[in-house]
Amino acid sequence: QVQLVESGGGLVQAGDSLRLSCTASGRTSSFSSYTMGWFRQAPGKEREFVAAVNWNGGSTSYADSVKGRATMSRDNAKNTVYLQMNSLKPEDTAVYYCAAKRGGIATAVFTYAYWGQGTQVTVSS
Repeated sequence: QVQLVESGGGLVQAGDSLRLSCTASGRTSSFSSYTMGWFRQAPGKEREFVAAVNWNGGSTSYADSVKGRATMSRDNAKNTVYLQMNSLKPEDTAVYYCAAKRGGIATAVFTYAYWGQGTQVTVSS
């Protein structure tokens, strides 16, 4: 069993930056083998893919909506992944979730087995 806890969300203004963190605890011996993803869910909308990184950080994938503004990375020694978000827009407002899966990068919610509780990001105009 792996627990994921996000942090770093908050209230920011358009154009600002944030770095979200997600730290794994519990049975973390396999953390380095997981693909990790970030998803977000805005009020009244479905949860959507934001970014993912493979087991060693050598491959990443980003949603079109955040390409050029988001960078995902991981530090396996710290059991932690990050999402750096720059040039934030009001449409980035959502609860951001980190998730983990076995196997390679994927974008579908249902393929991720472990989820954090989410951290709120609010971007004012």
